[in-house]
Amino acid sequence: MTRVASLDLSGKTILYLVTEDWYFWSHRLPFARAARDAGAKVIVACRMADHRDRIIEEGFVARDIPFDRSGLNPVRDLKTFRAITRLYRQEQPDLVHHVAMKPVLYGGLAAAKTGTPAVVNAMAGLGFLFIATGWKITLLRPVVERAFGWLNNRRNTHLIVQNSDDAALFENRMHVKPARIVVIRGSGVDIDRFYPMPEPPGTPVAVCVSRMLWDKGIGELVEAARLLKQRGVDITIRLVGPTDANPASIPVATLKAWQDERVVEIAGPSSDIPGTYGSAHIAVLPSYREGLPKSLLEGAACARPVIATDVPGCREICRDGETGLRIPLKSVEPLADALQKLAENPALRRQLGKGARLAVEKDFAEGIIVAETMALYKKALGPGGYQNDT
Repeated sequence: MTRVASLDLSGKTILYLVTEDWYFWSHRLPFARAARDAGAKVIVACRMADHRDRIIEEGFVARDIPFDRSGLNPVRDLKTFRAITRLYRQEQPDLVHHVAMKPVLYGGLAAAKTGTPAVVNAMAGLGFLFIATGWKITLLRPVVERAFGWLNNRRNTHLIVQNSDDAALFENRMHVKPARIVVIRGSGVDIDRFYPMPEPPGTPVAVCVSRMLWDKGIGELVEAARLLKQRGVDITIRLVGPTDANPASIPVATLKAWQDERVVEIAGPSSDIPGTYGSAHIAVLPSYREGLPKSLLEGAACARPVIATDVPGCREICRDGETGLRIPLKSVEPLADALQKLAENPALRRQLGKGARLAVEKDFAEGIIVAETMALYKKALGPGGYQNDT
């Protein structure tokens, strides 16, 4: 249970709008528990699937929203927007917490339409829209940017970003006022569940815990694994995570081909991430861009050195020479070099792993992140909490 000093949400209704129930469960559950423990009625609105019963057992109200998380179908998205607007009219929440692009966009519009008193928009990263190329995305991007600027400058709105790079982007490119932007670094790590573990014996294992998306750098990691194999380096590269409906999803046939080639291990999704890191030596994520990658934070909490790209989000936890090794974006040989360096140097792994754990304890522990978020709720709901237009 997370308690925040002097926070009383009795009689308040807090509504969380996310795309998928699994994402709420893995990334936003501690915030909802803290709001519930402070006395609030908590509503979770998303596309309900396997986690509905768990959400209800927590004492939350579960509401199904037909999100098409990755698609750009205007008919389906209009249906989603209408469902959100109808829900906000029915429940009349005191504060809505939107997470990720579509909930921020459609939830923000619904909140404006229904007069919701307080809005918290959380951008966990800038995702496919700001990484991908192509004529559809090129046409859509400026429209979304203008909408984000307008929505996040409304007087009852606060915008959470997870790193300073994203804060600068929203301020300079989308003209969101600095007073509206709050940097809260990630969704927190349970440092009791994810704890330092001794390395297992045997061949060093570098594990990438991620959805199987091209823009997570999985392709580059496989190429680096091929290069290490050619060099004769004794290391196993293990991919842990599900496929995804995202447009950048890697086809199942491609994953199977990699498995058949024996260049990497394809482990699939896992419900035991602490055990996943406990059976590995290195945490790696060569992503193209992140908000703040929870998988690397969890690996760091287990005292595993991290290897990541020098991009927004990743560099928050991958501090070169302190918590891990940082590599250039979309690189193969530098990635292979970093993996080889850690595979062949147990003392360096221990040194960087210790630094990684200390960084999590100091900056990213769940209690710290939840307390910062609850303080923002208190500000937003308090007298005059959302009146400052400077």
